[in-house]
Amino acid sequence: MMNQAERSRKRAVIVGMGFGGIRTARVLAGKGLDVVLVDRNNYHLFQPLLYQVATAGLEQESIAYPVRAMARSWPGVRFQLAEVQGVDFAARTLRTDAGPIAYDYLVVGAGSVTNFFGLDSVERHAFDLKELVDAEALRNHILTAFEKAVNEPDPARKRALMSFVVVGGGPTGVEFSGALIELVRYVLAKDYPELSTDAARVVLIEATDRLLAAMPEKLRRYTLEKLRGMGVEVLLNARVTDAGPERVVLHDGAIIPAHTLFWSAGVKAAPLAGALGVTPVAGGRIAVQPDLTLPDHPEVYVIGDMACIEQDGAVLPMTAPVAMQTGIYAGEAILAAIAGRTVPPFRYRDKGSMATIGKNAAVASAFGFDFRGYAAWLVWLLLHLYYLIGFRNRIVVMLNWIWYYWFHERQVRLITSRETPSPSA
Repeated sequence: MMNQAERSRKRAVIVGMGFGGIRTARVLAGKGLDVVLVDRNNYHLFQPLLYQVATAGLEQESIAYPVRAMARSWPGVRFQLAEVQGVDFAARTLRTDAGPIAYDYLVVGAGSVTNFFGLDSVERHAFDLKELVDAEALRNHILTAFEKAVNEPDPARKRALMSFVVVGGGPTGVEFSGALIELVRYVLAKDYPELSTDAARVVLIEATDRLLAAMPEKLRRYTLEKLRGMGVEVLLNARVTDAGPERVVLHDGAIIPAHTLFWSAGVKAAPLAGALGVTPVAGGRIAVQPDLTLPDHPEVYVIGDMACIEQDGAVLPMTAPVAMQTGIYAGEAILAAIAGRTVPPFRYRDKGSMATIGKNAAVASAFGFDFRGYAAWLVWLLLHLYYLIGFRNRIVVMLNWIWYYWFHERQVRLITSRETPSPSA
């Protein structure tokens, strides 16, 4: 039973323990509120490093951290494992599969899911990276493909088993392509001496005429040249229109024989956005007020990838930095509302962007400066270690990176589940 003090405290419910939700919780912790964290997973996931789990570089546990472990050190904060089904705005109640949760303030930051743009065959056969299980499944598939190639008598099919198509020339596609070609050339080439891994293909497909569209021209050019120099086949102005278990079809009818298709060509708001009773806009996102609240519901904040925020005539991207800043703002806005103060409209401060390409190679554009090569790679490493949650995770990730840097070995080359036969095309 709650005592009188507990009943009188305002309750803030935060949905989604991604980059935005975690920042909101940190702001509200110890401020005299009853803060309830709600997520269908019991951990915070550092999504930017999922591709390294998929390419056998990191253990999956090293990029996740239990939410309850974080909440232990946050006064007034508790966690509820639940799947959110909707919101009753009139009753100020969150509907979940674990029962209703009442709120005085609600922060919704359930993130995003992969957008396949209506390509059903691609959605059936492609891999993506949004959850821990996705990374493990993709790693299993890549390693299993090489195991199958060892015993495959047909040279064409053998090469298709060692061919990997990556769709999307953004940071995820670039980073995954670079990590995958290094895995093949430096690690799997030693593991499978009976295979001619020089015949393996990593094909990166981008629908526009440029990679890393948000980067300056010289960094985009460096990225393209570096990837091609590493052995990645980069196809620009190309679109995937169909896919099967053993082939990928392009817009011009060209067919790439490949048993692995990885999709990183777009995201859309999580399905929860459609359950809020608010008409979504492009990408399934929710249009919010300048203070990130819903129209007619000043106690409800939408943050991160789910929020459609216009600034200087453009919609803010669905990225981790935007999620973090919106999460911090929502927490501060709630504290201001309780104190009877107003806050200025949300304003995103772009601190730049970066992407790693491979060992000693990355690009970064930040604070008016452009970096590439070793300097950008070092900055990328340090920033990712800084934003990882958990001292142990930082140490484990750093040791894995050091080991790979000196020995070109990736220790997590484990097939942890067997694949079921793929459906026919």
